[in-house]
Amino acid sequence: MSDYIQIVTATPDKETAQRIARVLVERRLAACVQVSGPIESTYWWQGKVEAAAEWRLVAKSRLDLFPAVEAAVREVHPYTVPELLATRVEAGAHGYLDWMEAELAARRTTGRKSADDTD
Repeated sequence: MSDYIQIVTATPDKETAQRIARVLVERRLAACVQVSGPIESTYWWQGKVEAAAEWRLVAKSRLDLFPAVEAAVREVHPYTVPELLATRVEAGAHGYLDWMEAELAARRTTGRKSADDTD
């Protein structure tokens, strides 16, 4: 089960979040991406505390796809240093995990890879 991950990132606006979600799903790098927001983020940036409204994405994927997910997000993301954090899925409903695996495995059979994919 530890092969499955959830990847979190945040964007400055809903349109960018939706664009990243579509790229990840169309390339079958994620079986599902949830977009929520706006959220309020407070963080250090270039020596001072900043606060901003952002849109949060949670992508459901596999650990071996993380490098390709990162590359795809960086293609679209406007931030210099986008948040990209992956958390292992420790447990999940078998039906949902089976569906995830089928959607991610379809990537292998449909040839949906970009030039910068590492797997």
